[in-house]
Amino acid sequence: MASSVSAKDVYSKGFNTVQESDTLSRCLETFKTVMPPVLAILNDKGKYEGMITRRSILRSRLDPATTKVRTLMKAAPSVTFDFSLSKMAKLMIESGIRQLPVFEKNKLLGFVTDENIIHAAVTEDWGNIAIEKIMTRAPHTIEANRSVGAVLSSMREYGISHVPVMDSGKLVGMISIQDILENIYWPQRHQTTGDIVGEKIETLSVPAKGIMARPVIAVEPQTGLREAEKKMHDHDISCLAVISNERLVGIVTKLDFLEPISQLEAAAERKISVQFGVKGVEINPEQQGFMMEEFDSFSHRYQDAFQLGTLFVYMKSHHNTSLRGTPLIHCRLQFRTVRGTFFSASEGWGVEPTFRVALDRLERRLLRSKELLAYNPKYARDYLRKIGLPQEET
Repeated sequence: MASSVSAKDVYSKGFNTVQESDTLSRCLETFKTVMPPVLAILNDKGKYEGMITRRSILRSRLDPATTKVRTLMKAAPSVTFDFSLSKMAKLMIESGIRQLPVFEKNKLLGFVTDENIIHAAVTEDWGNIAIEKIMTRAPHTIEANRSVGAVLSSMREYGISHVPVMDSGKLVGMISIQDILENIYWPQRHQTTGDIVGEKIETLSVPAKGIMARPVIAVEPQTGLREAEKKMHDHDISCLAVISNERLVGIVTKLDFLEPISQLEAAAERKISVQFGVKGVEINPEQQGFMMEEFDSFSHRYQDAFQLGTLFVYMKSHHNTSLRGTPLIHCRLQFRTVRGTFFSASEGWGVEPTFRVALDRLERRLLRSKELLAYNPKYARDYLRKIGLPQEET
């Protein structure tokens, strides 16, 4: 799939710039008028120093009128013309940055975005695959009358950025982290005059239905990836609901596209691999060694059953939350295989125990899955018994 397509074929030529000494207000003005995916940051000598996105500004909750650009500047991994789609997708997942600067002979020429990569991938034969092959099944949902605070708690607990909103069993809306930022946090910066000032409004108690996006843009499970990508682009959204017989069966985000794209070059090796995406977490060699040993053991147990797959490990720390110097870590695992996609999550103190709990939870899901039981029922039952897990879901 798209083996001959490289960064040279897909990057967006040209870019908008700001100075590192400019304020965030200057950035927001440019994002509003020009709508670029990213801004390149230059120093006082006109040299490229990093990049900034609109989302990072909104998430920061910093005063845009006084905060300098350099405060939120990111040093994204750079790519050259020969980088493949798979390699760039892997870089985006590992770095957590969806816009990568493209260089030729140390000169910045433009940026490649997740949309560039996804669009190029779906124009090939891969785009004929049904959306159900990459979608996240049985997504976490929330009732329409639950609070925005409850939505945020779900996003934090499960490491997700989109939550479908339900009412009496029916899908009525979708909430993204962007919706919360723009409707709850961002307006607070402008509440300096008028009747709102002085009112003690608990903004996070606003019901989910009050800020959700609707109508929900949806596709059917058999919709091709190419058609689904076009629908996301045409509606300028980053998430689609997947509906079957008027029932929500899954959702698809840009990350769901990027993950299988990042696996393509390794597909021929027919093995289980691991890929890390870390944000705000410092992992030392001992911790990395521990996780690789755990993964190697996991891979050995499931190599025969799944043959090919990638375990995506996403870790992030909660700022200003620690216990005797040990940070609170959120870990989300997504195991994409030829037999389906499985996920788990955990939250705890420290890298090793949090990873181990998430991996244990993932293993429980695998061992109770129809996909593994269909492959070898005796294997799953024997292993469940060996490690002392109950045979039926409780």
